[in-house]
Amino acid sequence: MLWDINLFQKMLSSNSKYIPRNGAILMAPLCKISDEIKPGPILLGALEMLCRIVPTWKLIPTKDMLDKVCKDPELRQQIRSNQYMYMENIPLKTGHQLLVAASEIEKNLHQTTMPFFVLHGGDDIVTNVSVSKLLYESASSYDKTLKIYPGMWHVLNGEAPDDVDLIFSDIKSWLDQRSIVN
Repeated sequence: MLWDINLFQKMLSSNSKYIPRNGAILMAPLCKISDEIKPGPILLGALEMLCRIVPTWKLIPTKDMLDKVCKDPELRQQIRSNQYMYMENIPLKTGHQLLVAASEIEKNLHQTTMPFFVLHGGDDIVTNVSVSKLLYESASSYDKTLKIYPGMWHVLNGEAPDDVDLIFSDIKSWLDQRSIVN
């Protein structure tokens, strides 16, 4: 799922005036492009050049990986039937900006000072678990939690009902421990 990566960058910055610093719950965050899929310097240079000439060309292929990231068939059907779900190739400039933003986030992980809870499926093939571990190890936050769920995939709310209950119980517990009780 793609969302505002610039907002995520701002969220990680301790100086951001846009994001509350009370805490964040992150599920398999994109903090780095995996070295296995990151383009090499020659391909990256070609991508930068093409972005200047034809930025809107949809040349970056995307795979339908939904069957490998979400175990719940009903949720997969809902996602596939969502008319707003982007299913085309990615425009060159969008792909390039994702690479740039992920690189910037990776370089600044140490600036993460707000409390956070990272949840990650142990068998996630979209965002490598090592990325969440890198965030956890690099962040300078005094209050950080990393929970890896063995055998689970990228879409944690697409797991078996008992597993989803466990995930939301962990989230609730994390929030309860940080809540002010009147």
